[in-house]
Amino acid sequence: MGHYNIRFDGDANSLSGLWSPPSSRANFCEEDYALTRYLAEFVNSLTNFAYVYLAVRHMYDNRGAGTSAPSLDFMSLSLLFLGIASFLFHASLRLTFEFADEFSMLVVIWSMLQATLTVRQPRLRCQYITFGLAACFTCFAVFYVQSPKIVYHVVAFVTGLVCVIAQTQYLFHWLQPPLPKAKIRDWRHRTWQAIAVCLAGYLIWNIDLERCAELRQVRRRIGLPWAWLLELHGWWHILTGIAASQFMRVTREIRHEVRCEKQE
Repeated sequence: MGHYNIRFDGDANSLSGLWSPPSSRANFCEEDYALTRYLAEFVNSLTNFAYVYLAVRHMYDNRGAGTSAPSLDFMSLSLLFLGIASFLFHASLRLTFEFADEFSMLVVIWSMLQATLTVRQPRLRCQYITFGLAACFTCFAVFYVQSPKIVYHVVAFVTGLVCVIAQTQYLFHWLQPPLPKAKIRDWRHRTWQAIAVCLAGYLIWNIDLERCAELRQVRRRIGLPWAWLLELHGWWHILTGIAASQFMRVTREIRHEVRCEKQE
């Protein structure tokens, strides 16, 4: 069953938190306000710092020589904003922050699609691609805010992800003139690693949804802090952060290779 069909309401402390009552359309297996009244879902909130850490690490790893300022790019910023938005959503379970979280997920996909679609494209065409993606995102955002169905977000996210994967395969196999074969082998291997990690995260998330009652019993039995390891939605945050960071790193290396071609 898709995650948009499952909710976990009525936890003992759900109405006693700082952000109560919950108004979001999604509510996950972690018990609301079980640890502190300041965070609705403690583990699901804090694991979003994986996105923040990975985004900031790239910004500082890629600083220009002789500068202390971070290197900002669309992909890193999108991952950073996702971490912040998702933290606020899981901390509050408020509808406004749910939209922020869901739109941030789509912006991450948008940033990766824009980065791959504009490889070796003329400047004017890059602008058209960027404008077209922005228009599609804006139209979907307007439609989605007016719709009560989370399934539309799921379809948009999966469609965008499939497009990103398809475009990377085009770059690896059909781009002319081809990129260096030795580098393609490495990039392809790391890309499929990232996809596998993302799929593992999605599988773990669905186990959290479909087997929530059993997981809650086990968590109560083993107690803290070990019970936190079985808050499986938190692992979705960590694993997708790793996968997105890996894919973004490959994309940046491809774009750097293309820039070096122009300089030769």
